[in-house]
Amino acid sequence: MRTLIEYCQRAAFKRAISFLFQKLLSARSSSRRSTRTSIRPRVGGGDTTEVYQVDETGELRAVDMDEVTHEGATLVIRSGGGRSGEAFMLADERMTIGRSPEAEIFLDDVTVSRNHALIVRRRDGLYIDDLGSLNGTYVNRRRIESHRLQNGDELQVGKYKLTYLEER
Repeated sequence: MRTLIEYCQRAAFKRAISFLFQKLLSARSSSRRSTRTSIRPRVGGGDTTEVYQVDETGELRAVDMDEVTHEGATLVIRSGGGRSGEAFMLADERMTIGRSPEAEIFLDDVTVSRNHALIVRRRDGLYIDDLGSLNGTYVNRRRIESHRLQNGDELQVGKYKLTYLEER
């Protein structure tokens, strides 16, 4: 019984540290050019969606969907890690995806390598390059080393599934 209590205490501690780390990361990422946005179904149902963005104080604020999609290419988390609906603007020339706190697109799960993949802007578009990750990077259910992203591509990084949306 004592071992179970100790295990629960350690698990609660890890969740608390993870929560605090996410808050710190949210504050850090809000100061970057890349923007994290949450997309949630509007209260009351229907086919409409509300989009929220983390502001400078770390609070969520409602934004217009057209404002977000006109800013440029976006990666939206479709499933994994309880973060469905979060969106990342792909404004930089290079953005890393990984479990490292230094990654521009931070995906906190053991199935994601610390430096898992890289999104890089080349002359003919945005590419995703796998950085030698253990579990691989998949685009449209095919394992890739490098792939030119196209509107609607489904990316899988560890247990996370993301959708790439091109700028309009």
